[in-house]
Amino acid sequence: MTTITEPLKKSFKAQMLEARELAITASVNRLLAEKGFDAMTVDEVAAEVGIAKASLYKHFNSKEELACAAMVQAMQKAQAFLEELHAQSSMSEGQSAGKALNKLKATTRWTLELKLAGQMPTLPSHNSSLRASLMASRPYMDGLMNVSDLLGSWIVQAQKEGDIHPALPPIAVLYTLYARACDPVVEFLKMSELHSNEEIIDMVMSTCFEGLVARKN
Repeated sequence: MTTITEPLKKSFKAQMLEARELAITASVNRLLAEKGFDAMTVDEVAAEVGIAKASLYKHFNSKEELACAAMVQAMQKAQAFLEELHAQSSMSEGQSAGKALNKLKATTRWTLELKLAGQMPTLPSHNSSLRASLMASRPYMDGLMNVSDLLGSWIVQAQKEGDIHPALPPIAVLYTLYARACDPVVEFLKMSELHSNEEIIDMVMSTCFEGLVARKN
């Protein structure tokens, strides 16, 4: 009788190492969202995770590698969200016009929710050493291209459907949506303590998309 060998389970040590790395990247993600790459320190990450700095370096060789791992994780999370959104839309295809705009709005709302929850890492500055690490990271760049291609296709479709002004270059619309991940208006409104998170999201969504919609005659 032919038997099927089950995949070997990970050793306890391997599971512990993986759990620690997840805790490290989660901490880095929060610190990147709160302070940005330049202000974040390796000492802070180690202290927050509760391990020695030397132990942290057994997992990641540098501050750039730490941040890059967190950014890759964030990009993978974005990919998963967009793919699920795309699949749900495909199942309900033909029900209503403007589906592309709805997906763009859903993506922007999801981004703002993460930002308000302190889970959206701040993108590096133009000359940051992190940017060079990200450019050299195949998983990050592949993820960025996949996300950009999918969002770009929705932008073009929304323009065809008359929901985004056709004269706007799709790349300009894409960068406008990406900018919501680091929009300082969100922090200013939250600091004022005058509005709920939902109200803040609605206001930012309104100011963003009303500037992109096609002009109706």
